[in-house]
Order: sequence, then C-alpha cells, then structure tokens
Amino acid sequence: MSQIKYHIFIFIACFSTLLSAQQDSTEDKDMLLIRLQSYVDQAKLDSDRGNYFSSTDNLNKALEIAEKIEDKSNQGKILTKIAKVEYLGNKPNQANLSISKALKIQREIEDYGSQAIAYNLKGVFHSNKKEYKSALDYFTSAKNLFEQEDLEEYISEVTLNKAKVFIALKQFDNAKSELENTIIITKKYDQKRRLSSALIQSSIISNALGKKTVALAEAEEGLNIAKTSNIVENINEAYLTLSAIHEKNNDYKNSFFYIKKYNQLSDSLTNAMRNNSVSGENGEFINEYIAKNEQLKAQIDEVSAESNFTRITTVLSIALITILSLLTLSLYKNNNIRLKTNNMLHKKNDELIVAKEKAELASKTKANFLSTVTHELRTPLYAVTGLTNMLLEEEPKTHQIPHLKSLKFSGDYLLTFINDILQINKIEANKVELDPEGFNLKNKIENVISALSNSAKDNGTKLHLEYDNDLPEFYNGDQLKISQILINLLGNAIKFTKNGDIWVRTHKISQNGKLYAIRFEIEDNGIGITKEKQEYMFESFSQGSVQINRKYGGTGLGLSIVKGLIQILKGKIYLKSELGKGTTFFFELPLEHVEEAKKTKVVAGEIVNKMQDLDLNKIKILVVEDNKINQMITKKILNKMGLSCDVVDNGEDAVEQVKTIAYNIVLMDIHMPGISGLEATKIIRTFDKDLTIFALTAVTLEDKMHEFGEAGFNDIISKPFKQEDFEQKLYDVLSGKGVTSNFF
Repeated sequence: MSQIKYHIFIFIACFSTLLSAQQDSTEDKDMLLIRLQSYVDQAKLDSDRGNYFSSTDNLNKALEIAEKIEDKSNQGKILTKIAKVEYLGNKPNQANLSISKALKIQREIEDYGSQAIAYNLKGVFHSNKKEYKSALDYFTSAKNLFEQEDLEEYISEVTLNKAKVFIALKQFDNAKSELENTIIITKKYDQKRRLSSALIQSSIISNALGKKTVALAEAEEGLNIAKTSNIVENINEAYLTLSAIHEKNNDYKNSFFYIKKYNQLSDSLTNAMRNNSVSGENGEFINEYIAKNEQLKAQIDEVSAESNFTRITTVLSIALITILSLLTLSLYKNNNIRLKTNNMLHKKNDELIVAKEKAELASKTKANFLSTVTHELRTPLYAVTGLTNMLLEEEPKTHQIPHLKSLKFSGDYLLTFINDILQINKIEANKVELDPEGFNLKNKIENVISALSNSAKDNGTKLHLEYDNDLPEFYNGDQLKISQILINLLGNAIKFTKNGDIWVRTHKISQNGKLYAIRFEIEDNGIGITKEKQEYMFESFSQGSVQINRKYGGTGLGLSIVKGLIQILKGKIYLKSELGKGTTFFFELPLEHVEEAKKTKVVAGEIVNKMQDLDLNKIKILVVEDNKINQMITKKILNKMGLSCDVVDNGEDAVEQVKTIAYNIVLMDIHMPGISGLEATKIIRTFDKDLTIFALTAVTLEDKMHEFGEAGFNDIISKPFKQEDFEQKLYDVLSGKGVTSNFF
C-alpha cells in the first residue's frame, strides 16, 4: 500500500513539474517580447539623442531575441530600424545591407506594411545620394503597398518625401500636388511633425514661384506648429526658410534675424549631439591604436642610445608596428570594397524586383483590358454579321443586295480591325501559330485585288498585277497570314493614292528544289513618305504626321502587323519612298511549291443538306444567351438547319433546365447576369460528365482558353463565327463523330 502511495506521489510531482515547465515556457516568451520592446524603446531614445552606437547596440540585442523566438515579423521591423540608425550614423554600406535583409524577410512572410516602410527608407537613401529616379520608384512602391494594406496614416511620410525630391528637381507642380495630399492626411491623423514640415516645404515652392505673401504665411504656420509641439529640427528648418524668403524680398533685417536664430539653434543641436554621442567601434579601435602607438614611442625614447641590442629592438618594434598598420589598413580597405560590392548587388536585386512587380501588373492590366474590349466589340458584331447573312439569304430585293453586301463588308472589316489588335498582342507575346495549307498564290493575289477594287475605284486609282511567268501558282503556306499582309499593304497604297496607279508584282529571287524565295512589290505613285518618317513606319500606331492621320484616317496598326507576320513567316520587309512621287513596299517570303492546292473549305449549305439525313426530331439543343438579338440569330440559324432549341438567358436557369431535360448540345454564353457560363458549366459537370457543351462566346484570348477547358467545355465557338464552321461542329456531334477540342 505504501508503495502505491509512493508511485502516485511521484506521478503527481512529475505532472506538476511538466505543467509548470509549459507555463514557464509561455512566460519566458512573453518576458522575451517585453525585453525586446524595451531594447527597441531605448534604441529610439538613443537615436533621438544622436547616440547611434548605443542605439544600434540595443537594436542588435532586440534582433537576437527576435531570432531566438523565431519572430520573423519583428526581425524585419528591427532590421529596418537598424538600417535607419546606421544611415544616421554615417554607415551607408551597412545600412543598405540591413535594409536588404529586412526586405528579404518581409517579402518571405508577405508583411506588406513593413515592406512599404522599408521601401520608403530606401527611397530616402537614394534621395540623399541625389539618385532621384530610383528614389521616386521606391516611394511609389511604398505608397502603393500602404494603399493596398489600407494604412493611410503612413502615406503622408511618403508623399512628403516625394515632394522633397520634386522640389530638388524643380518640378514644383508635382511637388505641390504631393504636399497637398500630405497636408490632408496629416490633419486627418493629427501628425504635427509632418504637417509642420509639409507647410515649410510648401513655402519653399511658393517662394520659388514668387508668391511672397503665401510663402511667409506657410512658413510661419509651419514654425508655430513646430514650436507648439517642440519639434526642434522643424523649427530650425523654418528659420532657414524664413531667412531665404526675406532675403529674396530684400528684407535683409528680418533675413539676418532668422539666419542668426538658425545658427544659434544649429550650434546648440551640434553641442548636444557631441555631448550625447560616444565613439563608434571604428573610433574606439583607432583611439586605442594611437594610444598604444604613443606608449611604444615613449618607451623607445627612454631606452639608452648606447645599447646596440636596444637599438635593434627599437628598429624591429617600429618595423613591426609599421607592418601591422599596413596590414590593418589593407584589411579595412578590403572590407569596405566587399561591403560596397554587396550593397550594389542588393540594390540591383531590389530594383529588379520592383521592376518585375510593375511589369507583371502592367501585363495583367493589358490582358484584362483586351479581354473586356474584345468581348464588348464582338458581341454586337455577332448581331450585325448574323442579321446581314440572314437578310441576304431571305431573297432581298435586287436594289437592296448591294447595300447588304456593303454592310457585310463593313462588319467583316470591323471584325478584321479587332483581330488586328489581338494580332498585335499575340505577335508581341510570341503566341502566333502557323497554319500551312495548299493554295493558289496567283488566285489569292487576284482575290485581294478584286476585294479592294471598289476602294481603288472610289479614289480614281487603277490596280495592276504583274505575276512572274517563271513562278508556279500552287504553294504550301499560311495563306491567311499572306492575305493579311497583302490586304494591309495594298489597302495602305490605295488610301494614299488619288487618281493614280498601283502595281502588285511577284518575282522569283531564287529556287532550291521545291523551296522558292519570292519577292512581292506593292508600288504606288501616291503622296510618298518623308525620309525622317520612314524608319518609324513599322512601329505600332505610327502615322506619317498628325495632318495625314486626320485627312486619311487609320490607326497605324497595319504596318506593325505586317512586319510581325513577315518575321513569323521567316521573311523580311523594306520600303523605298520619295515625298510626292510614291512608295514601294518590298517583302520576301520562302514558299514551298506543291502540285495542287488541297481544298478543305466547307461549301455553304452542304452541312445543312447532310443534316436532312439525320433523325432530328429527338434532338434537343439548349441556347444560354442573355442578349435578345443574339438569341434570335442563333435560334434562326438552328431552325434553318432543321433543329429546334430551348432558350434561357442566365446560368441559373441553364443548370435547372439540364437537370430536368436530356439535351444533346448546350450552347453556353460566358458573360451573363448572375453566375457566368463558366460557373454554370462547372455545376453541370458535377452531375453530367457526358453532355456536349460549347462555349458560344466573344472571348478568344489564348490565355483565357485554359479556363474553358478546366470548367468542362468540350470546345469553343467564337462570336461572330463563320456559319459553315458552326454547322460543321454541330453536325460532327449529332452524327456521332464527336468533338475535336481546341483545348488540348
């Protein structure tokens, strides 16, 4: 029995000890955090007194605690404070290393608020070195992060620093704007120090702009706030500013009065700093070295000159001291070089990170803009082209046919322009893919000339084709891109040629087996291009001049697209022009000769005829589309094919319809009120994996395509679509052939 009691006692004692240890561990961490904060507070007092060595020492002790308890947040903040104190203590190299370490930690833990403070400090470093561009970049990054984290009260310091940079650059309008923002925020959060400084900086601008009364009022207001809050450095700054204002206005009495006050206060501050400061570690080392050196000299002087041994000892001692001195100096210089090199690497690394963040933001903004614009333009174009095709197929009156064809041409032209914008984006992103096929080159050129003949006729211009007799007609290549090149160059020539002639020529440059090098020429006798403008003609949105742009119109995208496409086709382009005499564009392409072109084009109406062989009575199609006009067009196209359909105008109803009715095909729009087509498709795929769902949408950007595949779409049909392509996709599904997806 006694043994049982003994064991119970031991168990209770061990458990109590373990519990006490856990409590002590928690208490130890809390105590360490209290000590950490105490060191930080003491460091601030030391820094305010100019005692930077002691301040750095306290901050290093705080950093050791933060590292011991693995507190990354405090590590980053303390390193930022260390960098500030080191910079104030005239150690810029160490300061840059410390701030780089702080930023590395803050990026790692995504402490954006502290990162913004560090960016602001980096901006100050660069500003003091007169590296104003880098300073503004860091200040802008700091402001963006503060805004992102909703830390408005910190923004006033950044805008004040930016204003000082703009004043140094004499960009007074920008400086004034930043100071206005600073004053608004400082008044909102009762930040007397920054408000006082902002008013003084504003008075400097007013004085530079000759606004004497405003300058005096702002400087005196800033001085009063500084005196009330006992902000000594701002008081001193106000004295100096007031002296400059009075001097500019020839009031030398008041100017002398304020400069005298400034000197008195400056002397007082200097003495206080000197009394409160202690020697840094380098200072201690040097003083110690000098003291020892003096002791050695005194000992050497006391030695008897008559002793040869003593003389030898003296010489050796001096030699040893000299060698040690040189070695110490060498190590010191090497250490400085290493610090400067590390500082440079950290600086460049930080600049690259900032630049990368800006580039990623710009790229994302551009992609979102193109996606929105493309959708908003393609959606009404679907109605224009769809209605035009329907009217042309419904036996219009004879006199209406030319108007409808013109409308169709305009719709196609606008679609081409939209595609041009997307093409530029794809070319710049290296996302253009080749689609080679057999085609008749001569017929292709003749078709382009025929398509543009009305435009040439309107300008009173004649088009001429000269096709080299030594050239075969059939080639394998990307005929769509070649058509784009010809349409852009020939259209450009027509636009700038009135009552003249345009020649389209093709020549064989060389031949290697079946591979031909072909030169194309588009020559006109129009207005021509100045030599100064010729070198810029292939840049995006480039025009000959503002007057030409207003007179002839155009966006300047055509030649940029042409150059990009020709480079993709492994060709080259150049021009020859003379103002008032005309222009000739030359481009060369490699093309592979084939015996005959493969005809892959679907004949209009062919699929509709094939549909009649299928049993369409049981076919059920659901159209999900919020635009009433687009609903009507899609429904009419389906009816023409002998297909009936149900129509809903939002994603929620589409999900409910699919749950209750077994559909063969769903044509799903993407942008709709409520849930989007993507979300609706994801929901449908949770209970129906086999249903064929087409994304019938105006969104076509490649970087969006993966979203359609992930959502569960079988394929995408881009609006406005070619009717025969649309019919082919439906026929493939209904005939059992299936879907060949573009997502994989």
